[in-house]
Amino acid sequence: MDASNLIAPISVLWIGSELLLMRMKHSGGESTQKDKHSVRILWLVIVLAIASGVFVRMWGPGRLAAGSAVMNIAGLVLIVAGLALRWVAVLTLKNYFTVDVAIMKDHRIIQSGVYKYIRHPSYAGAILSFVGLGVSFSNWISLIIMSVAITLAFLHRIRIEEAALLEHFGDDYRRYCSSTRRLIPNVY
Repeated sequence: MDASNLIAPISVLWIGSELLLMRMKHSGGESTQKDKHSVRILWLVIVLAIASGVFVRMWGPGRLAAGSAVMNIAGLVLIVAGLALRWVAVLTLKNYFTVDVAIMKDHRIIQSGVYKYIRHPSYAGAILSFVGLGVSFSNWISLIIMSVAITLAFLHRIRIEEAALLEHFGDDYRRYCSSTRRLIPNVY
């Protein structure tokens, strides 16, 4: 089976899982909301970046004709790896995971599992999946548009989330920050 045939169904499952998270993991009334509309900004940037990437891919400039089968496989691997990382992070946080930036009443800093190595594995996984989607388009312009825009939107979200965590946890969160990286172990 051609890898390009798997990208659409995996993308549908990906979108479905995100919509499920949006419905089930909103902070609701038992938290202090600190989101500053970052979830809306994030979704807007994602939709616009993907639409732009699709448009550029269909329009033609930047197309990588040679090796598109390899690009499809590489993209698919990155999408699945990113989704796996995101879901491991969500399941590790359990009730502390919300789609909006919020501090729960009994909130604590999770420092086990993937959180032992990076502070935002859910975002790292999402970014990796979007890079994979860009790779699967076999178009370097689409890849750049999607990767840069979406990464910048996640970095904005990370700044808001870290400010909320610093405000709530203070020195405990500072110590955690000093022992981990944001998105890539031992790098950033």
